[in-house]
Amino acid sequence: MKEYRTIEEISGPLVFVEIDEPVGYDEIVEIELPDGERKRGQVLESSEDFVSIQVFEGTGSINRDASVRFLGETMTMPVTEDLLGRVLDGSGRPIDDGPEIVPDSRESIVGSAINPTAREYPEEFIQTGVSAIDGMNTLVRGQKLPIFSASGLPHNELALQIARQATVPEEDEANEDGEGSEFAVVFCAMGITAEESNEFLADFEHTGALERSVVFSNLADDPAVERQITPRLALTTAEYLAFEQDYHVLVILTDMTNYCEALREIGAAREEVPGRRGYPGYMYTDLAQLYERAGRIRGRDGSVTQIPILTMPSEDETHPIPDLTGYITEGQIMLDGDLNSQGVEPPVNVLPSLSRLMDDGIGEGLTREDHGDVSDQLYAAYAEGEDLRDLVNIVGREALSERDNQYLDLADRFEAEFVDQGYDTNRDVEETLDIGWELLSALPKQELNRIDEEYIERYYNEDADDAQESEESSGAEAEA
Repeated sequence: MKEYRTIEEISGPLVFVEIDEPVGYDEIVEIELPDGERKRGQVLESSEDFVSIQVFEGTGSINRDASVRFLGETMTMPVTEDLLGRVLDGSGRPIDDGPEIVPDSRESIVGSAINPTAREYPEEFIQTGVSAIDGMNTLVRGQKLPIFSASGLPHNELALQIARQATVPEEDEANEDGEGSEFAVVFCAMGITAEESNEFLADFEHTGALERSVVFSNLADDPAVERQITPRLALTTAEYLAFEQDYHVLVILTDMTNYCEALREIGAAREEVPGRRGYPGYMYTDLAQLYERAGRIRGRDGSVTQIPILTMPSEDETHPIPDLTGYITEGQIMLDGDLNSQGVEPPVNVLPSLSRLMDDGIGEGLTREDHGDVSDQLYAAYAEGEDLRDLVNIVGREALSERDNQYLDLADRFEAEFVDQGYDTNRDVEETLDIGWELLSALPKQELNRIDEEYIERYYNEDADDAQESEESSGAEAEA
């Protein structure tokens, strides 16, 4: 192992070193300071005479007297099933006062690309316990379904709720017979404050969710370079649990905006030609390398499902981060500021939300046979109610027909009873669909034109329609 004392320049998170023999791209570097402190880094660029190194722990105390050793290997993550229940920092080191990790193996954090012909199509339901997701934008195993949020919206609360509640009902039933795969959560937080980190950990410990989770926590005051490797460490852990230990792993990545800001910061330090809004031109490729590590492999029992969370700067959906994320992933869950200001928890706006793989993960044998029809009808009815709200602002509610008023009432009830459930309520899919039928039963049967007659006969609640009519007539009498 050759040692160099030829540091030429230190710029931001980068160190430039003169070399006399080739050094591999992504090779791990150890930098030893005169006082004995050691820092780790990674080769970012390599030429015949110079290499640039990004230092994970920051370059603040490094000077030209430091020695640089190239270790001849890429960065690895020590993985073992015993990582479940542990809390690690952004570099993968334990910060929970637990025992040292004794790994079963060390895996490259870059991961191995899944051969497209070996991929199995995602089509099994994951229950999050959140009606707006399970009922209207269903998550399936192996999918990548991001949550688009904005500054000030409660995406962290929703992330924790999903981490606590998410299960695979089909596998739960199999596990009762001693078979099937277990469910695990890898929670990766990037660029969060110390206060947010404490809240996350307190929630995981208080609810017992930590027992089946691996938590990675990169703080806002940690170096930006570390933020680049944190999601790769988390995904490497998830892949090991899924494809070596047969777990169904849900990976929650929050906040991808902080990750992309770190990319921009490092790109500026390297004096790269910027792309849109100053972000590096390779950001699409970089995000795809992370998102495409979700999936299922034919012949393996486990799976990796991703829920990346990002805050849209200025709530702009055309911003490069949500824009590129939307291209790569299979839909989005949209959080809404207006719903949040009304106290709806979680404030999910189902109209612009979408799960492209939903149709393959619902129905008989997966959720319930009427799921698709109920979802379509609720979506159409809520959309019509939303349009009528705009009309009411112009002409007033008195100018609307009885039918229009029914749709307006349904839109209000949909937000109050279906979407708004709080962050501590865990609804199974049966309960979600039953609530949907309660709402749809307030409409006349002839309005349910997206639902099969058979399901209307089985699930339509005549009493709900009568109760709605009685409530409206008593309201009219009171006004008179």
